[in-house]
Amino acid sequence: MGFNEDFNQLSERIQSVKPNILTEEATKMSMVVPFFQLLGYDVFNPLEFCPEYIADVGIKKGEKVDYAIIINNEPVILIECKSCTEILDKHSSQLLRYFSTSSAKFGILTNGLIYKFFTDLDESNKMDLTPFLEIDLENIKESAILSIKKFCKSEFDKDSIFSIASELKYTTLIKELFKSELENLSDDFTKLMISSIYNCT
Repeated sequence: MGFNEDFNQLSERIQSVKPNILTEEATKMSMVVPFFQLLGYDVFNPLEFCPEYIADVGIKKGEKVDYAIIINNEPVILIECKSCTEILDKHSSQLLRYFSTSSAKFGILTNGLIYKFFTDLDESNKMDLTPFLEIDLENIKESAILSIKKFCKSEFDKDSIFSIASELKYTTLIKELFKSELENLSDDFTKLMISSIYNCT
């Protein structure tokens, strides 16, 4: 099978076990670890997929992010996990703190179902507040699978991903804007569309 088929199978499996997953630890072992295993990382090798990676924040020592993906002895991706029963919106600040203390270029916040990918497009070494990519395993899109594939161990290129992160981020924002306008048209958007139509006639 190819990556797309494997990814869809993982999505189906995760959705099937979801009703029985009630804690953060269970979410990690049954949902998050298999996700990164599919991406080709050796999840049993702490030199590559390090659990409880130390990311001390200021005077607070012993702060740990759930996982760090290590390449060439350097952390490149920090992963903060929450239970699949939790909504992620209120937890990005925790990942932001860890991100600023490490050399990692990417941060991922997940509850095993939704994966939010962050980097530092707006200000170097400071994690953006808006993810450049968001994946929902309960609502998989082919374009999302293509984006995820770039994070596979065999294809991972930090500079290449960073260069397309800006495009992905603003494409997502534009789509969300259009979706919002379609659901509730604003006066400004209506005027813009009408003026465009009349200017073409």
